Amino acid sequence: MTTARAADAPPLIQSVNRAIDVLDYLAERDDGSVTDLAVALGVHKSTAFRLLAALEARGLVEQVTERGRYRLGFGLVRLAGAAASRLDLIEQARPVMRRLATEVGETVNLARLEGDAVVNVDQVLGGATVATHNWVGQRTPLHATSNGKVLLAALDPEQRAELLRRPLEALTPATVTDPAVLGAELARAAAAGWAATREELEVGLNAIAAPVRARDGTVIAAVSLSGPSYRLSPDRFEVVAAAVVAAGDEISRRLGWRG
Repeated sequence: MTTARAADAPPLIQSVNRAIDVLDYLAERDDGSVTDLAVALGVHKSTAFRLLAALEARGLVEQVTERGRYRLGFGLVRLAGAAASRLDLIEQARPVMRRLATEVGETVNLARLEGDAVVNVDQVLGGATVATHNWVGQRTPLHATSNGKVLLAALDPEQRAELLRRPLEALTPATVTDPAVLGAELARAAAAGWAATREELEVGLNAIAAPVRARDGTVIAAVSLSGPSYRLSPDRFEVVAAAVVAAGDEISRRLGWRG
């Protein structure tokens, strides 16, 4: 089971590779002993034991009734559930995003809060788009993006303060860097149900976003529409925002929200 790549890797990476090998081994069998794993991985029993102990501490493996034998743990169910949730979100959002992109003619993104940043998980190009940056997988600042503002506005004050504890970086001359000004914008976003940015992430780029909710009403993502400032101008914000909010609500209903 060991590979040249794993053997040649730095110690920390090697340990990660071996831990994944342990999970792969147990996924193919009902269970396995320390000796079984040591042989399969080509390592000493003490190394196999340390790997199992680390995985057991995180709930990724567990000991079966017979001491010394291990199987996959329920911690993997939580991880699998998170991945399935994201995939389900994209699946339900995609047709709505396509319709919005066609209706308005601009790029539509779906984003989630990941740590202290926004991560775009899906993107649909509009008909008016000649060329655009591929935002999928990109981490963008919360304070300088419309979807970031929507996600911040949905948090409780303590969570929001923790995420905004560092000075706000000015990415363009228009980026909001005053916490009080940003706070007022977030309050308006929470009341209106949408947020906008005016050339705050990139010069010449405007965007509007609305929340996407889970079955219980919790905001789990944001859908945003962005375009060049000469097309998506502030005088269009109210009209376009209505379409973006409607898209966010439709995605939410597809996920089980009944608000």
